[in-house]
Amino acid sequence: MLFERLTERGRTFLGVDFPLICGAMTWISDSNLVSVVSRHGIFPVLAGGNLPPDQFELEIDRCLQTVAAPWAVNLITIAPNYQSHCEIVLAKKVPFVVFAGGIPRKAEIAAMRASGKRTLSFASEESIARQQIAYGIDALILEGSEAGGHIGHVSLMILLQQVLFRFNAVPLFVGGGIATGTMIAHLLLMGAAGVQMGTRFVMTAECRAHPRFKEAFRRARARQAIATPQYDSKLPVVAVRAIKNKGTEAFGRLQLQLLQKLEKGMISREQAQYEVEHFWVGALRRAVVEGDVEHGSLMAGQSVGLIDDLPSMAELVSRLIAETRAEIERIESLVGE
Repeated sequence: MLFERLTERGRTFLGVDFPLICGAMTWISDSNLVSVVSRHGIFPVLAGGNLPPDQFELEIDRCLQTVAAPWAVNLITIAPNYQSHCEIVLAKKVPFVVFAGGIPRKAEIAAMRASGKRTLSFASEESIARQQIAYGIDALILEGSEAGGHIGHVSLMILLQQVLFRFNAVPLFVGGGIATGTMIAHLLLMGAAGVQMGTRFVMTAECRAHPRFKEAFRRARARQAIATPQYDSKLPVVAVRAIKNKGTEAFGRLQLQLLQKLEKGMISREQAQYEVEHFWVGALRRAVVEGDVEHGSLMAGQSVGLIDDLPSMAELVSRLIAETRAEIERIESLVGE
């Protein structure tokens, strides 16, 4: 059947029943969520974020003990604890690694592959996709700027034409703005090996995010999930998409303060960038864990405007697969007429 043919490459690469990746979300994608997601036949990713190394290792060990199916660890290349995280992962029997936040070096990809791990990284534009394939990455995730959290500057609509339609050397998964099985079906028909969702999985009964965090998602419209601007090239920042609140305004003020300190020589650019990432780590924890939805960071993709329910993981996965199958069969019937 067409459904099986379209999902085969992603299923085979990930080792799951359906090629849907639950993207890593700091403070959300913990060992508990990884275990829950895995039990329903899709692919979970543990969020490393900038966890203290001992806590990061504990989360990995919990996954190794409780998750039988394939799963991945997400490594944030711009996180202060990145090198420590890499060393821990290399020493563990983690089956997959997803590099995020920045572009991993060729040697880092090679080291993970040499230790028996499959590797994925994000491509936010064509040149990055080309480079990562040349570096030996096993698969790519084309993430459009519609996604939540740290994002690139190109929409998924453009990435599909720039990368998905031109490259076939490695499996290409896509993410950003996806919330329904109907959309999954069309992306598979376009050639995607599978899709990644993040925001949609926050809104599940099993996700341990604070109830106020989930309620903010339920009430938000797509246009309220905005990307933060970079005020000056002297302080390069990776754009972050989140639901606008007082925390968004606080980040703007922080950038201005850091730029003033840079101009006066009070801090280095590296120190300024560290302060930026430190802000997001703390702000996200306040929202997700403590429920401060006014001053914390409500990282969310624009797909938040398509979500207003809170199903169980079983209900959500079953619905997405059923919608995907039904849409593929509908298209197949139209083509066959």
